[in-house]
Amino acid sequence: MTTIVRYASIRPRHYLSLLSHQEVDGLMEYTKSMYQLFRRCALAVLNTDEKHDDAEALLKKYESFKIRLIPQSRGFRLDLYNAPAGAFVDGVMIRGIQAQLFAALRDIVYCNYELADVLARAEESPAYITDSVFKILRNASVIRPNEPPNVVVCWGGHSISREEYDFSKEVGYQLGLRGLDIATGCGLGAMKGPMKGAAVGHAKQQNKAGRYVGVTEPGIIAAESPNPIVNELVILPDIEKRLEAFVRMAHSIIVFPGGVGTAEEILYILSILMQKENAHQVLPLIFACPEQYKGYFDNLDRFLRRCLGEEVTRYYQIIVGDPVQVAEQAKRGVHKVHRQRRATQDAYGFNWQLHIPFSLQKPFIPTHENMASLQLALELPVDQLSVNLRALFSGIVAGNVKSFGIEQISTFGPYQLHADPELGELLNDLLKSFIAQGRMSVESSGYRPCFELIGY
Repeated sequence: MTTIVRYASIRPRHYLSLLSHQEVDGLMEYTKSMYQLFRRCALAVLNTDEKHDDAEALLKKYESFKIRLIPQSRGFRLDLYNAPAGAFVDGVMIRGIQAQLFAALRDIVYCNYELADVLARAEESPAYITDSVFKILRNASVIRPNEPPNVVVCWGGHSISREEYDFSKEVGYQLGLRGLDIATGCGLGAMKGPMKGAAVGHAKQQNKAGRYVGVTEPGIIAAESPNPIVNELVILPDIEKRLEAFVRMAHSIIVFPGGVGTAEEILYILSILMQKENAHQVLPLIFACPEQYKGYFDNLDRFLRRCLGEEVTRYYQIIVGDPVQVAEQAKRGVHKVHRQRRATQDAYGFNWQLHIPFSLQKPFIPTHENMASLQLALELPVDQLSVNLRALFSGIVAGNVKSFGIEQISTFGPYQLHADPELGELLNDLLKSFIAQGRMSVESSGYRPCFELIGY
């Protein structure tokens, strides 16, 4: 079976049909960072539905892949060499993949040129960061004026069991029957399941305008290639802006079982909801799983209570084995958000009034020094501990599947994490359970931890 297509040429179908000379130059030079970024994102998009999650392995497998931008009098075309054959049918690129490819080009060009000054100043204040997130989503037409709240964000792992996948798909189906749109991290597992189910629900309701929004970032896209259901792809510059995009565009959030990436997302949203400035915010948060995996959220619930206090349980509800109830609660949540946004005159598509601490907005770079410097002790103030735990899980995600993290682990060995005895024991139990359940990586049988817990 042919694994590559030696040559293909495509043109934009819907947008970004014109580029400036500077943009063209940046994308035509193999040695320039923007070209390398676009090549990595393009390869991930073309490798849709890939069952592996090793970004370095993907780049090595298709190391001969090249993509060239060819200026023409009426616009431009993209020439591809040695591209993954799965992106083509009878030698023609699948339309959905073609749209995702040009969406990646759109976001990379926009962030590197139109938004370059704003992103350069993003470290100065929270306002610049939020402004950049809004502009990227607006440029991608992900947030739309005059459309009432309707977006349910679904989080969960890419490495899950068949039963968990089917459950997430049934939840998506029930959401689709109720006319709700889906936003996920756009990969496999609990990101694909809700979209696939919603697509069937929308079809049954003859809803031809269903939205399946995939929100990703360059560090994770190669490990979690966009699934083929995604019809609106947007690439944010880093994980922090990706997470902010999720919570500002969400009208309800459903979390399915997952690994450290899901734990990071949970710590992120809880850190925000527990801020006193957000006391009057309405953002429903539902943890959902099939009956046989009830223990997953039982364990996570205990971990959250021990780390963040009993108060944390005010901010989420756990629903086990009942997809209909999950969808009904999400729908009620969307209606509550609608009423609140009308009352406060906040935008429907982007929650400007949500307060996000600057410590959650600033990019955390998972070097060995930064990981070892994280303060991990139950005696810390809850807001600081939640931020540090979010960074901890983010670093482990990087060490598991992101190119930068994998290279760090290969060069310097596992991250050394220093925790006090009580928190160290909690973390050890939680992380060991993720490993035992195969939630760290798709290749769970050969998984080697990228971290070591010290001091407990």
